[in-house]
Amino acid sequence: MPQRPHFLCQLIGMARAALFFISLCFTGTLPFQFKHHNNEELLQVLQDVNIRCPNISRIYTLSETSVLGVPLYMIEFSTKPGHHEILKPEFKYIANMHGNEVLGRELLLKLADYLCERYLEGDPQIKALVKSTRIHLMPSMNPDGWQLATDTGGQDYLIGRTNNNSIDLNRNFPDLDRIIFTNEEDHIDHNNHLLEQLSRLNEPLQPETKAIIRLIMQIPFVLSANFHGGDLVANYPYDESRSGRQKDEYAATPDDDTFRNLALSYSTHHADMASPKRKGCGDVDSNRFAKQGGITNGAKWYSLQGGMQDFNYLSSNDFELTLELGCDKYPPQGVLENEWERNKDALLHYIWQSHLGIKGVVYDSLTQQGIPNAVIHIKNITGGRSDDILHDITSVHDGDYYRLLTDGIYKVTAYRDGYLPHTRLVTVVNRPYAEAQRVDFPLKPNNKHVKHHLHNHHHRPFKDAYVAAYRIQTDNYINSKIEDDFENSQQQWSNWAEEDEPILEPIAVQ
Repeated sequence: MPQRPHFLCQLIGMARAALFFISLCFTGTLPFQFKHHNNEELLQVLQDVNIRCPNISRIYTLSETSVLGVPLYMIEFSTKPGHHEILKPEFKYIANMHGNEVLGRELLLKLADYLCERYLEGDPQIKALVKSTRIHLMPSMNPDGWQLATDTGGQDYLIGRTNNNSIDLNRNFPDLDRIIFTNEEDHIDHNNHLLEQLSRLNEPLQPETKAIIRLIMQIPFVLSANFHGGDLVANYPYDESRSGRQKDEYAATPDDDTFRNLALSYSTHHADMASPKRKGCGDVDSNRFAKQGGITNGAKWYSLQGGMQDFNYLSSNDFELTLELGCDKYPPQGVLENEWERNKDALLHYIWQSHLGIKGVVYDSLTQQGIPNAVIHIKNITGGRSDDILHDITSVHDGDYYRLLTDGIYKVTAYRDGYLPHTRLVTVVNRPYAEAQRVDFPLKPNNKHVKHHLHNHHHRPFKDAYVAAYRIQTDNYINSKIEDDFENSQQQWSNWAEEDEPILEPIAVQ
């Protein structure tokens, strides 16, 4: 009898070994292991996923490497990898921005493995998610910081946080909050895609930052989140206070209702992020998060400048959260599988939120061709309100647009120069795990432009004008060849922005 447990352990070990070799022999890939994957193993996991699911996945690298030359890898899942598809929202997760905050890195590697595995097994929810959404996963934005944190034991609160130039990447993005706050004070009617108003940078941009900015400008993301560690809370914009106060100042965006809903969509599907009974991470702010449903406004917690979250919202159509995944920045290997189970439902549920609200196509009523760069403006009239949401989004590509909204009644107006505005009354009822309600907008050309308009469209098909029309704002695309002298922080942004055709996709890994 005393030998039986040991014998059973031997049998279990043999069974696991057999499964390991079966997987290796039949697929040429290794089964996923819960461990801290190094930078080489990270790529191997992504390649294994791509080998198993070549029809729905693609690995690509961003335009810049890390300071030490490590490629910045991403993997996407879609029924048409490598292409934006009309009416299919684009979603992204980015992890390991701070190199010593590592749980998100491992969660995204497992998420990639899980999406592939469950898709092959015919899981109806995963198949529906991949069919309706283009999903981008970046396990590590700061592989150099991860390496330093790991080499020094992974237990220091700061070592490995920054990139290899000792720059905190979450303070390195252009500060567009100051621009929007100034616009508000001066009653300037410009509330979105604010890069064209940026004339100077506070500090040189790091290569990792440049790569992410270019990604944001190239792919029309609708929703995203970036992962951190050190607390357990879903953080939403704005991260920077209007007054400059360092903490305890709630800085609401025009989409505050939607952002609170998005944050709750993650916290309430996490094992205990939203539980009022859970313990905090040791400070006063952390202890109150659980009583707030596991969510917080960024500036209310503490104000920061140059963050990636707010940059997404103010430079593009993308709504982004910052997800703090736990008190321990570098958790031991033994808890990784349990952390996956604690986060799995929330990770998947949050991706589905890219289908909140409405989507549709803005098109020319005469030619039936899509109109990129049309402005979508929202007025909330729910329950007798009459509130303009002073953050407009724009149509992309072939005129498709995506507007995240909570349940309610809205007046939605689409307009663009040369066309008559078109307003529709829309009642939004969000259904779980379903695509957004479709609301299209045919726009009529202004009478004085009709003759010129028809002439141009009869003799210049839409696709010939694609590149010029796709640009959301003049000079919003990042130059594909960054000059070294841009390191002078006083250089004008306009000298760095792309005037020519943007690169529409990052470079693929063959």
